[in-house]
Amino acid sequence: MTDPAVDALRPGAAPATPAEADPATPTVPDGDVPEDPPAGVDLGRLATYLAAHRPELAAGPLGATLIAGGKSNLTYLLRAGDREVVLRRPPLGHVLATAHDMAREFRVISALAPTDVPVPGAILHCPDPEVIGAPFYLMGRVTGEVFRTRAQTDPLGDGPRRDLAMAMMDTLAALHRVEPTAVGLADFGRPEGYLERQVRRWAGQLDRSRSRPLPGIDELRDRLAATVPASANAGRIVHGDYRLDNLLATVDPVAVRAVLDWEMATLGDPLADLGLLLTYWDVLGGSETAAGNPVADGLGPRAGFPTGGELIDRYAERSGVDVGPLHWHVALGCFKLAVICEGIHYRHTLGQTLGQGFDRIGEMVAPLIAYGLTAAGER
Repeated sequence: MTDPAVDALRPGAAPATPAEADPATPTVPDGDVPEDPPAGVDLGRLATYLAAHRPELAAGPLGATLIAGGKSNLTYLLRAGDREVVLRRPPLGHVLATAHDMAREFRVISALAPTDVPVPGAILHCPDPEVIGAPFYLMGRVTGEVFRTRAQTDPLGDGPRRDLAMAMMDTLAALHRVEPTAVGLADFGRPEGYLERQVRRWAGQLDRSRSRPLPGIDELRDRLAATVPASANAGRIVHGDYRLDNLLATVDPVAVRAVLDWEMATLGDPLADLGLLLTYWDVLGGSETAAGNPVADGLGPRAGFPTGGELIDRYAERSGVDVGPLHWHVALGCFKLAVICEGIHYRHTLGQTLGQGFDRIGEMVAPLIAYGLTAAGER
């Protein structure tokens, strides 16, 4: 997992601003880089480009390893001589440039570098698609772990799981306390009408992403459009796909080392981040489809973490944000994730995904629609 998540939409179905993100994981198993580079990186062209723009990264042979976990944008560990950096590029296949905006990610991590929000160091942005087949950027490698599965989170124990969840909320609160003008992001989005645009944008993506019947999703769209709440918090920096497995963290000590996947970042209502996080946490994490699912397996109370209510309390205490009509934002999160997951499902049926775990993404769409309809009907 754009005024612009989780992940890849149908090729060519991008909106006018970035529209999805992925759970990229900047950690790889120990071992040598394969002799043959993975798809999506032309090491010869890349070496030539680095020699001209960052010669310190072109002093030795290049190697690349696709980092497991990404469902949309592709993330690679790049070994440049004795250095290791991380490369991000859009997914394979034809997509509109605005759907996977590398410049947007690079700009926001550069801007947030001096703040309390932990981000990887920005190294280089290349807008030229001729170098490796798509625009890309390089960032520093941050050590830590992306917690995504029960196999990772079960051994932590109750105390560390709770501390990790609270660190996640403290980091989100820190992001929403950043003043955009203070970090050069005053023009990063259009806060006015943000929520209305979100509904319209994801409704448009729905129309472009349908590949099978989706009972109830049109009703959910219509309920959201008819009940957009007034925003008391407009103008904050919004990540757009904030969740546990978009963080690099440590547990000894417990700390968030870096927030990843900023392609959906904009200026808008911070409750959109909180509502989407609760969708992952309580809706997907509490569903029977969560078991073994690469997006939701290690999340929420079902996996031994604190409840969504406890997360809300921690966030409200640390952020100073009025949580207001949060049920609407959860319904929006359900709608957004349903559309995104349907897009991933579609890409998987076309064979346009790299990595494992895509075969179960489509199972999440129906429970998301059902919960979204319930949340949209609350008062």
